[in-house]
Formats: sequence, C-alpha cells, structure tokens
Amino acid sequence: MPPIYDLVCLSHLRWDFVFQRPQHLLTRFARERRVFYVEEPIVGGDEVRLDCTLRECGVWVAVPHLPDGLSNTETQLALTGLMDELALKHTIHSMVLWFYTPMALPWAGHLTPLATVYDCMDELSAFRNAPVDMQRLEQELFAKADVVFTGGQSLYDAKRHQHPSVRLFPSSVDVQHFARARTPLCEPTDQAGIPGPRIGYYGVIDERMDLDLLAGIAEARPDWQIVMLGPVTKIAPENLPGHANIHYLGPKNYEDLPDYLAGWDVAMLPFARNASTRFISPTKTPEYLAAGKPVVSSSIKDVVRPYGESELVLIADTPDAFVAAVERLLIDDGGARQARADGFLAEMSWDRTSSDMATHIASAIAHAQFHRITTRLFHEQSVPTYQPAVPE
Repeated sequence: MPPIYDLVCLSHLRWDFVFQRPQHLLTRFARERRVFYVEEPIVGGDEVRLDCTLRECGVWVAVPHLPDGLSNTETQLALTGLMDELALKHTIHSMVLWFYTPMALPWAGHLTPLATVYDCMDELSAFRNAPVDMQRLEQELFAKADVVFTGGQSLYDAKRHQHPSVRLFPSSVDVQHFARARTPLCEPTDQAGIPGPRIGYYGVIDERMDLDLLAGIAEARPDWQIVMLGPVTKIAPENLPGHANIHYLGPKNYEDLPDYLAGWDVAMLPFARNASTRFISPTKTPEYLAAGKPVVSSSIKDVVRPYGESELVLIADTPDAFVAAVERLLIDDGGARQARADGFLAEMSWDRTSSDMATHIASAIAHAQFHRITTRLFHEQSVPTYQPAVPE
C-alpha cells in the first residue's frame, strides 16, 4: 500500500508566473494527496502573515508576507513560525518535504518529514543575482535529502556524485494538449494581424536569451515576423531588440499556447551560451515537437543531446546559421521528421514522470523509516541496563 502523506513544496517560483515543471508535477500529485506549494516571501506591509488559497487544480498555494526592515535572524524566525502555522492550521502530520530552492532550508529544515526530496530543475547559483549562500545551502540540502531528482542530463552529470540517490527525470510533455496546434485553431487576436512567415518563442525572456542572435535574425530577414511570448524579467525593456518585425506579446496562459503555436511556421530556442544556460533543459523543446512544429535551437547541451543528435531539432548559434536553418525548415514538408519526433515523444508524459517519482519517494520513505528503527534499536541495545549492587 502506498504511504499516506501530504506534500509540502518550497519553491523560488511563483505558482502563477509560468506553468512549467513544478505545476505539471504537483497538480498530478494533488490528485491523490494534499499538496501545499509555499512560495518565497513577499516583503512589504506591516505584518507577518501567510495567505493560503486552494486552487482549482487541488494545490494549496501559500504565500508568506513579511514587513520591511527585518534582520536575517528575524526573517528566519518569522518564516519558521509561518511554516509551523501552516502545519498546525491544516493538521499536516505525515509529510514529504519537496524543495525547489535550497534557500528555504533555514526556515523549513526544522520540520520532521517522512522523507525530503530535492527536485533540482536549474543550477540556481548560476543565475543573475543569485544569493551568496545558495551553494552552501545546497550542500546542506544534499546532506538532508533522501532522494534528488534532476531536470536534465547535464544537471544529472553535475550532481550525481554529490548524493547517493540522484535520479534523472528530464522535463516531459503533455502531448495531447500541444497536439491541438496541429489542427487549425481560432487565431488569438493579438497574433492574428501579424503576417507570415512567423518564427515563434514562448517562455521567460531573461538573461538566458541571446539578444544579439535575436536581433541578427530580425535584421537578416525583415520579411520574417518573430513572435515572442512570455514575461520579461531581469532585462530592461529598452535593452530588448526593438526591430519592427519582433513582436513582444507578453505572458500567455498555458491553456492558450497551442492557439499561438498553430499559427507559427517555425519554433525557436534562441538561448545564449553562458553560465545561466549551461545546465538548462528547456521544457518547451518536446512541447514544440508535440505541436508539430519544426524547431531551431542554439547549442544548448540538453537540446543538442538528444534532440539535435537525432535531427529532431536543427542547431545554430549565429544569425547566418540560424537563418539558414529556418529557411531549410520552411521548405521541408517535415513528414519524416515529425514521424520520428512522435516516436520519441511516445515514451514521454508527465503522468508517467510523476508516477515514477512517487515510486522513488515511497522507497525513500521506507528506507528512512528502516534507518530510524534500526538506529533506535541500536541505541537501546547500547544503553547499559542498570544492575543493582549485590551485597557481599
């Protein structure tokens, strides 16, 4: 019988920011158990409080609020208290702690879970403005975790010697959802007036984006229209390429992405090659393929292997090479490539990934319980039994 537990997740990502790996996995876990998704605190106002709301997907989203001006010690004490408040208010007893960020360890590490999971989906220490304590706290999290999942092959290669139980779980795909883009759909109003051919991207637009590559493509082919969907973070708007044929349409709901994809001729991954992209494994790669779109990407390691090596995605790093790859795809009927892509995607699903993860968590719980029992028995047997003195 599977172990009964609530899942408490600590994340650096806002639940409503972009629908990605955490949302895919935790909404599936919420079908069978209570899931609490605790975001990083929002600082401002004049009180310490925890806002907790139940979403339609079944996940409880908890947002800590802290006043301005707290010291580091006061911050940790306040957040520790809010975690205790969450557990008390919702009668959380048997829990699994699931970390996306090591930075939550100081205020959640006092809890006593059945098991601790670290789902390492990014090398957060390589991101711009990363906290100075990130690497130290990650090492503490490795020491505390019962099982570690990694979101891509590169991360697995980097982390597998740092913990005895590291499991590779590349981001998966909801094929049925994105396959809707293979049929004519109602054109979104903000994209309908953009002529073709359209080269599209969706996702966060931040320091991982190769802005020079984007500008070079736009300049080389002013007759192509580049559609960019997603929030802009860590980049000042004035620093984005402002060419007339680049269209920044802002964030979109996950449910609406197939509607936009259906109107693209080619999908792209124009990532920079720097420290922040060294270990990324873009979820959108299989999503583009499930939508039936030809794809061009810069040489991100986890895209090159396996997608580039299997010729499911064309790889290009310079504007000239990127333009040549897009031109090739625009005249290719894509039938053979799509058939191979469909075969590759047939083994991928978020349902399967979450189920396999749950199996590893159950094993981790069993192992942790066995360790606690044997440790207790060892100490009981090691304590000398009191023997009263025998009179001579």
